[in-house]
Amino acid sequence: MYAISYSQELFHGPTFAFKDVALQMLGNFFEYFLSTGSNGGRLAVLGATSGDTGSAAIYGLRGKKGVDCIILYPTGRVSEIQERQMTTVPDDNIHCVSVDGTFDDCQDIVKASFNDKEFRDTVKLGAVNSINWCRVLAQTTYYFWSYLRVTDNEKDVEKVNFSVPTGNFGDILAGYYSKRMGLPVGDLIVATNENDILHRFFSQGTYHREDIQETISPSMDICVSSNFERYLYHLAGNDATTLASWMGAFESTGKLTITGKKLDEARADFKSAKADTANTLETIQQYHTKYDYMLCPHSAVGVSAIHQLNMVNSATVCLATAHFAKFGDACSMAVNPLPTIPKELARLWKLQIRSSNCPNDVKVVQAFMQRRVEERMNNHKKRDEKKQLVKRLVVVSAAVGVVAMVVSAIRRR
Repeated sequence: MYAISYSQELFHGPTFAFKDVALQMLGNFFEYFLSTGSNGGRLAVLGATSGDTGSAAIYGLRGKKGVDCIILYPTGRVSEIQERQMTTVPDDNIHCVSVDGTFDDCQDIVKASFNDKEFRDTVKLGAVNSINWCRVLAQTTYYFWSYLRVTDNEKDVEKVNFSVPTGNFGDILAGYYSKRMGLPVGDLIVATNENDILHRFFSQGTYHREDIQETISPSMDICVSSNFERYLYHLAGNDATTLASWMGAFESTGKLTITGKKLDEARADFKSAKADTANTLETIQQYHTKYDYMLCPHSAVGVSAIHQLNMVNSATVCLATAHFAKFGDACSMAVNPLPTIPKELARLWKLQIRSSNCPNDVKVVQAFMQRRVEERMNNHKKRDEKKQLVKRLVVVSAAVGVVAMVVSAIRRR
């Protein structure tokens, strides 16, 4: 193995994952627009996570005025440290819910809730997953930034390739839009684990749904990629009717097959590769042994992909999407002992956990969400009334004090 020329570390935010880049911005946007009276001044965000989105969303939305944040995650299918990052946040506008099912089940609940107009309007529903356009928009920034850094260092490079470990297609979709905006992007490499529906599409033209396999890179354990529908719209020639036909067939049969010129068009923008658990662990071990560089099991999938495609060169950037310490159990299968983990992650085991559990049922989750939002609003209303009462008492006390001083002064005369 040879070392990659560039690894873009996107995990230096509060939750040590690339999603901090977008969600720190999104949280501030939400709070600003709500403060202007938009959406009645309040928003109930419902999100699904396979690991990283949840904690990044929580840290981006915690304490934000007018915002409730409800995060669904599959019971037992996120790493322990990811779960602790979500469930140890004490802010009362944060609600973590483990769902008895897979990430796709959680994602289906979110989609169904957005399609339920009555529920959506009642709770003033908002999105935080990458189905939120702001997420994709924010992620375009690091494609531009890294292109400029690479071409500063490599004067003979005209186009930069990007290898992106992906499950939900949001991160690499930002790269695709960057290219459409004019950034000189070469190949966008779709790197998948055993849940390889995207690799099968770009290599064979078959977007066929299969059961999710549980892997050591859980944030990519997704069998239906939400953002892929956005790309298919462009592949359909920006024709909503064609897209609706494709997605209707997929929803009813679990299969979508593209051949001929359309598949050639897709391959002109994207290459793909699959790294299974053995490939991933080997990549982690090799890079640590030879270069003293630790990869998380997601980033390692992206690195493995460029080796498989013979694209290890000075024009290729691998997106490093998370800190290895978030997946200590997986990484220790390749490197033991592990390097020291950040103190911010080490302290999570000393904090109290706060979480709820729901069955894989849309109505049950909606009822839970509505109840929690109403409880918090009532608590805040009582708190505000108490504050107003205290203020009035202070004013009255001050007035009484002034009157007493005046009366005392008159008597002294």
